[in-house]
Amino acid sequence: MPPKPESTKTDWCQQRVSIASATSEGVKTAEKEAKLLRYRLDSREFNWSDYTDFAAMKSAPTIGELIDEFEREYFQRRAKNYKSASTWKVDYVSVFKTLDVNSQLTSDILKSAILSTKPDTRTRKRFCLALGALAKFAGLDFDPSPYTGDYSPKSRKVRDLPTDETIVEWYFKIQDAKWQWVYGVLATYGLRNHEVFFLDLQALRKGNKVLTVLQGKTGRRTVWPYHPEWFDQFGLQNVKIPDIILDRPNSDIGATVSQRFRRNDKLPFKVYDLRHCWAIRTLEYRIDISLAAQQMGHSLSVHSNLYHTWINAQHHQRAFDLAMSNSDRPLPPKI
Repeated sequence: MPPKPESTKTDWCQQRVSIASATSEGVKTAEKEAKLLRYRLDSREFNWSDYTDFAAMKSAPTIGELIDEFEREYFQRRAKNYKSASTWKVDYVSVFKTLDVNSQLTSDILKSAILSTKPDTRTRKRFCLALGALAKFAGLDFDPSPYTGDYSPKSRKVRDLPTDETIVEWYFKIQDAKWQWVYGVLATYGLRNHEVFFLDLQALRKGNKVLTVLQGKTGRRTVWPYHPEWFDQFGLQNVKIPDIILDRPNSDIGATVSQRFRRNDKLPFKVYDLRHCWAIRTLEYRIDISLAAQQMGHSLSVHSNLYHTWINAQHHQRAFDLAMSNSDRPLPPKI
């Protein structure tokens, strides 16, 4: 083929012509264009402008450059702190790292990345949101909504949660006193893993069983103990905080807590399950769902859609037994 207009070469040579994406349809398109290319070369009608707009190609940013610009714009809209940095890392970087940063952004690339994930999953939904936002930022006409699927918290696979007896049993198996205290607080108040390091410790030391979370994923809030007896049984008034690095994103702090109990204590369930158990326990205590949601630091819809998926037949039976033991429960008419 003749040298490109921007080339310093003068002789014809073998060159690459990018026609279509590497898909089955793209191969068919490339085959047709290859025949047309051959005809143009033979008839001396070939012109590089039919295949490449070199000025546009030079100015078009790579995916990596687009991501860098998108990140700068993202943190111009949001204050850069541990919370926003964690969101950027989890919701965007984890998706963008699957792309070839040296390529130019196309709809086919975005579609291929989305379809590489399992349908109707949280991962697919996250890919659609992140890549849709990147496409919009780049001015690319791409709509990811047809591929989002049908995912909601209710789609999560339900797993068995530890009973209260199991929770107490493992509390006494934890050898390190500081991490035993962390476990007790998580079990009694249903906190997120990282929030145990951001509490009003002075109130705890004074024996105040109503816990105040000073900061965390959803800011300051107040939490009540279910069961309140655990406050004394677990010795939560005797505050013992492990010495870990806190100057980092909440997600990293939470991961440290999870890894600690999994690796060192061989906990047979996820430590985050203690939070799920607390949520279900509030139902057994007949706590209004809106109050429980506030104490957990999330919306009423999240509480209803997510945490109700963990309720099994055992919890329903316990609620039924409690209702039957109520002396003023409704009674059927006498026969």
